[in-house]
Amino acid sequence: QLREDVEQVSENPTEEREGEMEVHEDSSSVILPDGELGTTTPSLRFSKTCLKNVFSVILLFIYLLLMAVAVFLVYQTISDFREKLKHPVMSVTYKEVSLYDAPGIAFYPGKARLLSCKHHYYDHIPPLINPGQPGDIECTTQRINYTDPFTNQTMKYALVVQGPRDVKKRELVFLQFHLNETDQDFSAIDYLLFSSFQEFVSSPEKAKFMKDCESSYSSWKFSGGFRTWVKMSLVKTKEEDGSETVEFKQETSVVNYIDQRTKPRSDQLFFVVFEWKDPFIQTVQDIITANPWNMIALLCGIFLALFKAADFAKLSVKWMIKIRRRHLKRTRQVTNHIS
Repeated sequence: QLREDVEQVSENPTEEREGEMEVHEDSSSVILPDGELGTTTPSLRFSKTCLKNVFSVILLFIYLLLMAVAVFLVYQTISDFREKLKHPVMSVTYKEVSLYDAPGIAFYPGKARLLSCKHHYYDHIPPLINPGQPGDIECTTQRINYTDPFTNQTMKYALVVQGPRDVKKRELVFLQFHLNETDQDFSAIDYLLFSSFQEFVSSPEKAKFMKDCESSYSSWKFSGGFRTWVKMSLVKTKEEDGSETVEFKQETSVVNYIDQRTKPRSDQLFFVVFEWKDPFIQTVQDIITANPWNMIALLCGIFLALFKAADFAKLSVKWMIKIRRRHLKRTRQVTNHIS
């Protein structure tokens, strides 16, 4: 028995040593990963977190820059809109027509007498057979007396003639006047153009109508001893209150008339032609280029961009705070694990 006990005692220390070695090996195997976790993993995590924070800060500055640009665009848009409201732009449009409303041509011949009046087409005016002698009057004419609108004292005599209508056939009106004697060194006849001869005919107060025309329209002259060719163009102007005014622009060319009558004459002959320049009616109006709907749409887009940028900035700040808290939490966990 004693021998067996001694043998057991001699065998136990080796088993205990082996158990201790196993314990030391297990403990070393457990401690090594903790050492590696404490030395390598936190540094890697810290570097990634730092990069994320830097990237978030850069994004935040970009969003702030975009917000500043959007605010500047809002200010610039409102300033441009106010400037365009103060300075409207003149718009000119052209409308092509085949027939004009026949204009009225008011002549103030004084002592001169109308000899002939005819409508011709395609710019063809046949030669005069008996110049200075009464001829055919094929035009629609009306004579009217009215007081001068500027003095209201003197009486004025006007001969109103219907102008050309058909612009495609190049209709023209050719008139011949005769003045037997004059007490001036030069002789001329005044005339006035207004937009519609039919309005004059249908007007119940023709004298008032002519006074208004003379107050509104400009008058011109054509001289004796020449052939005066007048090419008219119509300009309509729309005012801010919605009313519309009409005026004429004209190009005048003068050709000398060679008097071939056999006997020398002391009288004067007047020849004048009226024709439309082109088939386009010119319309002039002031327009405001600033469209309020475009400005509202632009401002809505800018404000949406501002709100979106603010939302991104808010999410970025929350993300940075969340990452910071997570980093602090992991640091505490590692510290507690090591301790």
